[in-house]
Amino acid sequence: MKALIIINDPPYGTERLYNGLRLAHALLKQECEVTVFLMGDAVAGAKSGQKTPDGFYNAERMVKRVAIKGEVQLCGTCMDARGITEDEIVKGAERSTMDALADATISADRVLVF
Repeated sequence: MKALIIINDPPYGTERLYNGLRLAHALLKQECEVTVFLMGDAVAGAKSGQKTPDGFYNAERMVKRVAIKGEVQLCGTCMDARGITEDEIVKGAERSTMDALADATISADRVLVF
């Protein structure tokens, strides 16, 4: 099965990014093909160098974990609007486009939006 997970919310303040990435990881453990597309404020979840308090989840680590077996794409327009460059994002995540999101949507068996 191919799953596309689209996440819009910021990495901290709500738990949508957290829960979307948790689901992505669970699907990968069940050998599903997973693409996570971060857009809007969610692109900040893939920024390198995040420091969170002990005992608090770290979006950067979660994105890296998904990128090992799955695909993590970031909306390029959203990155530009937030001043995030390709040099600042975690290894394994990649800048992407709405056309790529459209292609991923068409090829996915399931599309989930957080």
